[in-house]
Amino acid sequence: MDRTDASLIALRRILRATELYARELAYSARLTPAQLRVLQIVDEKGSVTPKELAKQMGVSQATITALVDKLVSRGQVQRKPSETDRRQTNVTITQDGHQTLVNAPDALQQKYVREFEAMDSWEQAMLVAALERVASMLDAQSIDAAPVLTTGELHIGRKRHEV
Repeated sequence: MDRTDASLIALRRILRATELYARELAYSARLTPAQLRVLQIVDEKGSVTPKELAKQMGVSQATITALVDKLVSRGQVQRKPSETDRRQTNVTITQDGHQTLVNAPDALQQKYVREFEAMDSWEQAMLVAALERVASMLDAQSIDAAPVLTTGELHIGRKRHEV
């Protein structure tokens, strides 16, 4: 096998792993990876503003608003007026949201982070450089992306689910 084919196979395996994880998450927790990440951040911080969520996830406030709206409608999080600034709203996790986190499968990106952080510094730098080069090769360097391996709608079986 030549290197071109080997690189394409490796890239396809990465894409397939994220797709399979997204399906597993959709079946077990009825969430997208982005929604799961919002729940994790809110649970970790206790209370967070949408602006802080957007900044931490590296996405627009409009994207966070849509994610939080979906989680509010499912009873996973709630919006509460700030006690210190009446103009601000905070997002807090509900008991149902916390239980969803407890029952959710281990996030693919968490597995990646554990393995990445176990690497030597030079290996991390080499891997980041290689991944940035791949993004550049695919003309993807300017695409807005959060540190979440996949987002969006999930197609489960024949039905389309927005989660």
